Amino acid sequence: MREALRGLTTRGRSFLAGAGAATVSAFILGERDLLRVAVLLAALPLLAAMYVGRSRYKLACSRSLEPGRAPVGSSARVILRLQNMSRLPTGTLLLEDRLPYALGSRPRVVLERLGAHQASSVAYTVRADVRGRYPIGPLVIRLTDPFGLCELTRSFPSIDRLTVIPQVVALPTVRLAGEYAGTGDSRARAIAVHGEDDAATREYRRGDDLRRVHWRSTARTGELMVRREEQPWESRATVVLDTRVFAHRGEGPTASFEWAVSATASVAVHLRQAGYKVRMVTGGGIDIDATEISGEGLLLDTLADVKPAQNGDISILVEQVRRRSDGGLIVGLFGSLTTAEAELLAGMRGTGATCIGFAIDSSTWVTMGTGERQEADREHAAAALALVHSGWRSVPVRHGDQLPTLWPAAARGSSGFAWRAAMAETVGGVIR
Repeated sequence: MREALRGLTTRGRSFLAGAGAATVSAFILGERDLLRVAVLLAALPLLAAMYVGRSRYKLACSRSLEPGRAPVGSSARVILRLQNMSRLPTGTLLLEDRLPYALGSRPRVVLERLGAHQASSVAYTVRADVRGRYPIGPLVIRLTDPFGLCELTRSFPSIDRLTVIPQVVALPTVRLAGEYAGTGDSRARAIAVHGEDDAATREYRRGDDLRRVHWRSTARTGELMVRREEQPWESRATVVLDTRVFAHRGEGPTASFEWAVSATASVAVHLRQAGYKVRMVTGGGIDIDATEISGEGLLLDTLADVKPAQNGDISILVEQVRRRSDGGLIVGLFGSLTTAEAELLAGMRGTGATCIGFAIDSSTWVTMGTGERQEADREHAAAALALVHSGWRSVPVRHGDQLPTLWPAAARGSSGFAWRAAMAETVGGVIR
């Protein structure tokens, strides 16, 4: 009962105050009718407190997120399902789900009376413009009487997490150098060299096309055998993200670092869908393989949490990439580089990898004077030329550039090499 009295609302306390004033006035004026009014005013909040305080509801709550992994700038739907597990009907319930500031204001929903063993669902929408993992909950329920004179709070301990991943953009399909590099069990086998009888086979697996059954091998082994698909060698790709805090400019969702994170996610997802075995390395010490079926989710969840590193070093990043590198394709998303740092990146090519670097000119993310802009352009041009001399195919990135527009510059073929040579001449002309 004490807890219920402490839960009196402003309206309930006003009723008690009015009852006290009416009682004093009744004794002073000698009005019995006024005393009856005072008793009524005092009885209402007390009865409401007794009603709310003695309510012993058994409530069950579940929360679901649709989707549980949402891109930056999109919305997610939160569905709350509340069930009355007791035999007593509830009163009006006020629901409030606690949210972090980045997801908006706390939603407040009024749920009408729930009968015995009755369930009801409510939903609301949240939106996040910043990457991260955000806790949703706990759910707070406010029990109140029909007159709103008393209110008690109950909460559920369960908390769900919404993962806000970087924006992934679709990239055009282009042929990249290094797509047949690597090793593995899926090497191409030329049937014409050995003849039809020596075709590479394996045991039948559920879902295999019956038209691929190799009947000679099946008769010889006594088990159903199918021809192996003629596949190229494993295509391996390493996506490298430069997380040095001083290599990026800008603030919030429009910073150059956010552009690099979104580009990393887009490139990694695109290469996975193209059949590459993708590895992702960041300057913050993250090194993950995304070769499994759930690899795409692992990549995006990791990038949802990645932060700029205060103590970053290009030499450490190069060593980290080379530690498990076995050739293939390397795609780097680099912030502002010095000439010396660009020369250090030549170490990534020690395994014969094909290297494509997106050189982000982060100085274009901030406003500069004419003199500062010219100096920044000269430094970026010098670093871009050093990157080309280090054996990289360099793709310049400025503020406002879109990755799908830049992606064809990384394509394999004579046009790509011609572009690289033209860029080297242009950069050289800037330096002179």
